Amino acid sequence: MALLEILAFPDPRLRTRAAPVKDVTKATRTLIDNMLETMYAAPGIGLAATQVNVHQRLLVMDVSEAHDAPQVFINPRFEVLDPELGAYDEGCLSVPGFYESITRPQKISVSALDRNGSPFSVNLDGLEAICLQHEVDHLNGKLFVDYLSPLKRQRIRKKLEKEQRTRA
Repeated sequence: MALLEILAFPDPRLRTRAAPVKDVTKATRTLIDNMLETMYAAPGIGLAATQVNVHQRLLVMDVSEAHDAPQVFINPRFEVLDPELGAYDEGCLSVPGFYESITRPQKISVSALDRNGSPFSVNLDGLEAICLQHEVDHLNGKLFVDYLSPLKRQRIRKKLEKEQRTRA
């Protein structure tokens, strides 16, 4: 397995809309394993393929305390089960060091393919539902900073650009 480079905001590649995965192959499963290793090492609870510059509709997540319950969603689609919204302080591996309160539906139903290409459906709530919606946003070229005011978004952008310049 290998650690992958995680793209950082404001990298324009994060705005790419991911294409559906046509066939789940050995290369797809290798990507999944590498994404899980990268997510755990970061450390994070979710990672979309777009964040590692692979523009396919694929995401991994694990919200368990022990980091021993990885979940894989290929070509995920979700429906809101309950219109009640809840706020959660979201962070992002592509926007390191920043956390902001974002409001999202708390209960969703997800349909996707698993790591072997078999279809499945699952209902998610709480942190799992929030995480999946956050990662699907990435697959659609959207970041959690897009939910913030233009002023907050610009402040975050400037701080991250400055940090990227000082590391280069």
